[in-house]
Amino acid sequence: MIVDCHTHIWQCPEHVGGAFAADAARVWGARAPLNLTPEAHQTAMAAVDRAIVFGLRARHVGILVPNDCVADLVRRDPAKYIGFLSVDPLVDDVPAEVERGVQELGLRGIKLGPTYGAYHPMDERLQPAYAFAGKHGLPVLFHQGATFVRTAPLKYANPVLLEDVALRYPDLKIVIAHLGHPWDAETIVLLRKQPTVSAGISALFFRPWQLYNAMRLAIEYAVIDKLLFGTDYPFSTVEASIEGFRRVSEIGHGTSLPRVPWSVFAAILHRDSLALLGLE
Repeated sequence: MIVDCHTHIWQCPEHVGGAFAADAARVWGARAPLNLTPEAHQTAMAAVDRAIVFGLRARHVGILVPNDCVADLVRRDPAKYIGFLSVDPLVDDVPAEVERGVQELGLRGIKLGPTYGAYHPMDERLQPAYAFAGKHGLPVLFHQGATFVRTAPLKYANPVLLEDVALRYPDLKIVIAHLGHPWDAETIVLLRKQPTVSAGISALFFRPWQLYNAMRLAIEYAVIDKLLFGTDYPFSTVEASIEGFRRVSEIGHGTSLPRVPWSVFAAILHRDSLALLGLE
């Protein structure tokens, strides 16, 4: 079974504007994937067995996707999709929106973007969300790492900041997106240290040398079993991700460099991520 643990849904200009849209256009040009239809999402996810989908709520950079939009996509194919809600503690009534997202919309996890929202992961307004998630077994996925958005403050992006969350809520399942790049080493030591923390590797193949070194470090720290497959759709696809992993597995061929065997990527690709996250 293949589970895509990292996919987005939004529409533009209804949900996306401001700095996020401007910087996406600056980086991606005409290819900036800012308007995602449910039909396109379903077509892209034909290559996987299950997919986790979420929006993002971060007024600071101009992206506020209603959680209802995520729930609408899940209702199209509930056998395929698992929806996560999102909250912006600077905008939303966090306890009310988390409860609504779970009880009314049927969403099963939480997606947060502290760097996009310009808030610390331990902001007191988020504590009810963590407490609710821990009590009800909801994983919390953080975009905790770099971004192309100029106004998103990096001081809130380092994955080390999540250790305080893990220590205060020892039963909370935490997922660090994109291996917390460029702080992949910090993420890896956190994975070894905190039993409830895992990480995704979506979109990292765009930087093959960085992914190669991160994977070698994950092997050395024995945390490969805590890494999850994801595409970061619409920024990448299942097919492009697999091809990128194959290229990284070839680094070092014919040299004395240690390899990252394809078997390592295959294990991540076919991991029962839903069991790891308590979402079976």
